[in-house]
Amino acid sequence: MYRRTVLAMVTGAALLLSACTGTGGSSKGADAKAPTDPAKVSGTIKVLTVRTDLVQDGTMDKYAAEFNKTYPKVKVEFEALTNYESEVKIRMNTENYGDVLLIPAVIKKADYPKFFASLGTVQERSEKYRFTDFTAVDGKVYGQSPVGVTPGFVYNKRVWREAGVTEWPTTPAEFLTALKAIKSRTDAVPYYTNFAAGWTLTSWTYVNGSVHCDPGATTKLAEGDPWAEGAELRVGDTLLHDIVKQGLAEKDPTTTNWEESKARTAKGEIATQWLGTWAIVQFRDAAKQAGVNPDDIGFMPFPSQTDGKFCAAVAPDYNQAVNVNSKHKGAARAWIDWFTDKSGYDKDNLAISPLKNAPLPAVLQPYEDAGVKFIEVDDSKGAEVKQIDNQSETGIYAPEYRQKLVDLARGATKGSLDDFFADLSERWTEAQR
Repeated sequence: MYRRTVLAMVTGAALLLSACTGTGGSSKGADAKAPTDPAKVSGTIKVLTVRTDLVQDGTMDKYAAEFNKTYPKVKVEFEALTNYESEVKIRMNTENYGDVLLIPAVIKKADYPKFFASLGTVQERSEKYRFTDFTAVDGKVYGQSPVGVTPGFVYNKRVWREAGVTEWPTTPAEFLTALKAIKSRTDAVPYYTNFAAGWTLTSWTYVNGSVHCDPGATTKLAEGDPWAEGAELRVGDTLLHDIVKQGLAEKDPTTTNWEESKARTAKGEIATQWLGTWAIVQFRDAAKQAGVNPDDIGFMPFPSQTDGKFCAAVAPDYNQAVNVNSKHKGAARAWIDWFTDKSGYDKDNLAISPLKNAPLPAVLQPYEDAGVKFIEVDDSKGAEVKQIDNQSETGIYAPEYRQKLVDLARGATKGSLDDFFADLSERWTEAQR
């Protein structure tokens, strides 16, 4: 299991809020200062991760071995969690939630100083790193992602070619036409929702910014109606609804299987999935294991253009943070710095580097060739958006609302799409007021 959006949130807003106000976090902020002498840094640290695959195959241990060449007195232990969000939010009611962890999406941004140690000021870190505002509170930064991601469609290029589609669709209507061609001309499932996994559906929230090439898209979520006519989320949600409504997805979404979908996409049994750049390496690895061509795995932007160009919003994946209660903050900080700057994790995952001076990964060369415009969405209103989301019980970062959307589209529940959006809009705008 891995994503930018590995958000397996399975409980209601009340439990989410309890995780954010639990007794485990310190009421005072603390700093995890960067070590100046690696030889003096020591201690055993536990690193929580969603990368169950990399822990199981020994890759994370290899990273730790390289880390120990610089920090020989630090022992790194990994704990991989399949249902990361739901498990960690419970642990955060205590002080025992690892030394290094990925900041759960359910934690209110304003509460970061209660749970995490500061990595430094926005001013100093923004000179070197992207995405500093995503974890900034009162001028201090509380997390750092080792990779940047952009959402898009992971697709089997061979299947799309066999269907006669050789150009990226530029509108949702063109995209639906392409999926219809795949359905009629190939044996592949045109689109796979990965409904049962749940967290995969949260990827649809990250159309935000890409539809209209809008760096201020998050601010519009905070100040406007995300499901107004033409709004970014409405455009994305409508496309997902129409894919399912028109019979272009799997027959029974409740039986989908995330792990199996990788190999099935690689082999051409599935044509398309909306995920993110983080998924490309996993699907190509699945192709190698299945004995098929990994180069068949492609990546395309959301079908919308502004001034004749596609746009792709770039944002951080999960941000690593230091537990404010850690007894080895120096060692924990050393791990985060090394893993971000020196590990090569971004290159190993064909991901966008958080370092401002780093080039784009080769896997995004087709984006560069097509003139796709990369934007970073301003997250200064991100905390406010989460607060509105929690209070409205909408759950734009949780799977349930899009599972309801899919159920509506496939006829498992009654109602109209307009009514569905109207309910979301009413709850959202009421929470704003």
